[in-house]
Amino acid sequence: MTSPLEGGFQVAGLREGEPSVHGALRIWPRFGRGRGADAISLRILELADGTAPELGNPESDEVLYVLEGEGIVSLDGHVERVSAETGIYLPPGARMRIDNWGRAPLVLASARCPDPGSDGVLPPAAEPAPPGLARQPKPFVRLRDRPREATGDRWYSVLVDERLGSRQVTQFVGAIPPGRAPDHHHEYEEVLVILAGRGRLWAGATSADIAAGSCVYLPRAQRHCVENTGEGELRLLGVFYPAGSPGVRYESR
Repeated sequence: MTSPLEGGFQVAGLREGEPSVHGALRIWPRFGRGRGADAISLRILELADGTAPELGNPESDEVLYVLEGEGIVSLDGHVERVSAETGIYLPPGARMRIDNWGRAPLVLASARCPDPGSDGVLPPAAEPAPPGLARQPKPFVRLRDRPREATGDRWYSVLVDERLGSRQVTQFVGAIPPGRAPDHHHEYEEVLVILAGRGRLWAGATSADIAAGSCVYLPRAQRHCVENTGEGELRLLGVFYPAGSPGVRYESR
């Protein structure tokens, strides 16, 4: 069940509520313009065996991250086998096809900026894209191929940014050690998916439990803190808009 907190923060489950269904593809909208966000969205996509309808957005940047499973993604002339810990950048006007040939579902987290308010499912193209016109740079990146940046006792790795062509949105994976850091705020709007560990999201005087699978919406310029209540690191996927550095934060009093 979605937990609203002080200042507009929200916490929800990965597959909470009823998804929209498009053949073998199911889409759970977590946050967006119609669900309390100003511009950013977060959706969970799950593809069973087979091929999903083509996805795309005329005017929005979309960044995706593979949470579970394996598949093949065709995007702007590139064809890539993807698996967990792969980031994907879908630029405005591009078309993406996802194939799941495995036994387990292929699960992805998707953030779009600005949120177009639609499912992003495209009608079939009148003609297939001509071969040999692959966009540069390549729109796929794996977490293991990105360096870790340290900020105090935390670390983060940026996956999608201007290096993949996205000047509006930043996607990263980060880790928080046990304990609670000072309250702070950011000058961007952000969504999170907790990948491992457990903790609490603090927003002013309110809080909510978070654990692997929790989805979080963080409004811009609002005081908050993510506390790690476990014994190991709390790992999370983050996407924020406008783009910038995950290491920048402003302490709040």
